[in-house]
Amino acid sequence: MKKISISQDENLSFKLSHQLTLDEYQHIDLYFSIPDDMGISAKTLSEENYFHSSIKSYSSYYSEQVHLPLVRSRFISQQKGEQSDYRSNLNLFCHQFRVALDTDIKQTIKIDGVEDFYQTANELSEQTQNLLKKLRRYTPPDQKLSSYFENVDNYLSWHTEQSFLKLLAKGPKGSEQSEHREALFELCRQECEYRVSNQYNSKVTLDDPNRITNKMRLLQRLSDIGVVFKRQTKNLNANLKRFVRGAITAIIMAFVMSIVLNARSAFAEVTVVLIAILGLIYGIRETFKDELNQYVWRKIQHGRPKWLHLFSNSLTKSKICTQTIWLEYIKSKDLPENVDKLLQKRGKQNKQAAHLLHFRCDSRVLAKEFMPGFEEIQNRIFFNLTPFVRYLKRGEGRLYAHDGSKISHQSVERRYQINLVLVQTNKLKQEYLQRFKITMNRSKIINIEPMKSSQNFVTSEA
Repeated sequence: MKKISISQDENLSFKLSHQLTLDEYQHIDLYFSIPDDMGISAKTLSEENYFHSSIKSYSSYYSEQVHLPLVRSRFISQQKGEQSDYRSNLNLFCHQFRVALDTDIKQTIKIDGVEDFYQTANELSEQTQNLLKKLRRYTPPDQKLSSYFENVDNYLSWHTEQSFLKLLAKGPKGSEQSEHREALFELCRQECEYRVSNQYNSKVTLDDPNRITNKMRLLQRLSDIGVVFKRQTKNLNANLKRFVRGAITAIIMAFVMSIVLNARSAFAEVTVVLIAILGLIYGIRETFKDELNQYVWRKIQHGRPKWLHLFSNSLTKSKICTQTIWLEYIKSKDLPENVDKLLQKRGKQNKQAAHLLHFRCDSRVLAKEFMPGFEEIQNRIFFNLTPFVRYLKRGEGRLYAHDGSKISHQSVERRYQINLVLVQTNKLKQEYLQRFKITMNRSKIINIEPMKSSQNFVTSEA
């Protein structure tokens, strides 16, 4: 069973990634233990609002060949396939190229030695140029196919230039490395001149950083068609919720009408007392109707799935996989025993009162076959913690210290810790458990730390 990875995405978000093969089923549970002093509860942040605003799911083809030397030319000529085949393979090549280049750039930036850094950077430059030459070796004559090619070529050229400029900006600088830096600058200049010579972007767009950046984001989304699957989300309880609301309203109205009729029969004519009684009855109905609806609905939907993600190939329209989603606040007694034991292993100072938020995702692959060259798809779920921030208390404190008769102080920030337990279960009922500690403040996630005390084991049921 492949373990699921949890890593930080942006300042206030993290992502959960896992791969699935044909006919595979995966059950994922996340248990958030949110301290009371963070102010997060069902009253301040509802499950529905958090799901729609801050939880995003994506699914795409996946390959472990995420380095430039392993990227293959997957696009084909017009004569070797249909138009949809050409676009699909061209987009796959673009996606693999982008992911591989981003991966290699990140790894190169982490190299400490100056000579090793520029040696790796120059090798990366040569590999990039060779792949771009392979892409540009064939330009489709068909106008429709040519537009697909130009979009991908424009984007990859711009992304290559930006990636190597980022590498140069973050890399070591020195006069002794000027020759190596100039070679990398030359690649950036060549790609810039290439886009100008092909008139890919207008002068107005090039002069505005926002316009050129947003255009390239659009081209990236267009190049993801057929690789990143189209997501359709369905609310599984919409009709049930309407039925429950209607049934409760009918019951309340029947009860109120019986009281009104009894009150009317007790008075021979309309009086001030009768009017006051009727007003009181309708006031009570309006006061408690919403609370009763919410209470009954929360009881009925407890433990029920709420949403369904259906992922399909936007080119072939074929269904690839589904995700069934649960999200609800739970009580301590609802925690599974193994999860509760894992949370109890925290230090005594960390065992504070907390609200428990349970997220569950059941993923199932529907496709009978994947595109040639791929054996897995990757599901990624992004959790944005920005809605948590608005409830956190502001303020920094000062820590004082003394050295003899001198007193010094330094600013300290207020931090919060969320305990997260991941439970991964496959179709054979094998489980993997891991506890994480998420440390954050009002501006960012400071650290996501897997705890060594976690029960990293696999159990199976007969």
